[in-house]
Amino acid sequence: MNTIFTRDRQIKSMELTVSHAEKYLGQFCSLLASYTRKTGKLRDQADMLVRQLNDFSNTEDPELRTCLKNLAEDLAMVQDYRQAEIERLETKVVTPLKAYGDIVENKRADLKRFNADRDRALKELQKLEKLQQKDPSNRQRISQAEVNAQKATNDAHRSTRLLEETISDFQRQKLEDIKRIFTDFITVEMVFHAKALEVYTHTFQNLDSMDIDKDLELFTGRIRVSDSPLDNQTLLPSSMAHQPSPTLGSSLKHTAESAKKSRSSILQRQRGVEEEEEDEEEEYESEIEAQQSRQSYASQYTQILRQKN
Repeated sequence: MNTIFTRDRQIKSMELTVSHAEKYLGQFCSLLASYTRKTGKLRDQADMLVRQLNDFSNTEDPELRTCLKNLAEDLAMVQDYRQAEIERLETKVVTPLKAYGDIVENKRADLKRFNADRDRALKELQKLEKLQQKDPSNRQRISQAEVNAQKATNDAHRSTRLLEETISDFQRQKLEDIKRIFTDFITVEMVFHAKALEVYTHTFQNLDSMDIDKDLELFTGRIRVSDSPLDNQTLLPSSMAHQPSPTLGSSLKHTAESAKKSRSSILQRQRGVEEEEEDEEEEYESEIEAQQSRQSYASQYTQILRQKN
C-alpha cells in the first residue's frame, strides 16, 4: 500500500482542528452576540432611568434638583459611550467570528475533496490487485490498471500536500484572528470602563457635595405654622377700657410723639428692607456660583468642546 493510506492520524488531526474551530468559535460568536444584545438592553434601561431622574428632579428643591439633573446628564453621557461600545463589539468581535462559519465550511469542502481523491486512489489500487490475482497473464489490462492507479495515487498525494498547506494556513489564521478578536474585545471594554469611571468619579463628587440642610430648611419653611398675633390684638380693647380719657394737651403731645416714633420706625424698616435685599442678592450670587461649580461632567465636556471650536 502507498504511504498516503498510512497517514490516518494526521488526517484525523486536521479534521479535529476544523471541527473544534467550528464548535468553539461558533459558541464564542453566539455568546458574544448575546453579550452585545444584553449590553444594548442595559443601555435602554439606563436611558429610562435618565428620564425618571429628570422628571423627579423637577419636583424637588434646588440642591437635590441640581444633583439629580447632573446625575442624569452624566448617566446619559455614559450611555453614549455604551452605544459606541456596542457598535465596536459588533464590528470588531461578533462580525469576524461570524465569518468563521464560511471559513470552516470551505475547509470541510477541502477535506471532502481530499477524501474523494483518497477513496478513488484506493479503489484503483484494489482493482489492480484483483486483476493481478485473477488474470496475471493479461498484461495489457494490468498495465492500464497500473497507469490508472498511479494517476489516482498522484492525485491523492497532490491533494494531501494541498490539504496540509490549507489546514496550516487555516490554523495560522485562526490563531491570529483569535488573538486579535479577544484583544479588541478587551480594548473595547477597557475604553468604555475607563471613560465611564472618569464620568462617574465626577458624578460621585457632585453628589457628595450636595447640601442637604439647604433643601431641608426650605422644606421646613414651607410646612411651618407661623405664630398668630390675634391673642395680642384681643387684649387691647379691654386694657384701653380702664384707662382715663386723655386731655387735649396730652393728646397733642401724644400725637407728636407717635408721629416721631412712626417716622423713626419707617426709616428703620426701610434700612432693614435694603439690608435684606442686599443679603438676598449676595445669597443669589453665591448660589449661582455654587451651581456653576457643580456642573455635570457632560456639561463641562460640552463647554470645552465649544471653546475649542
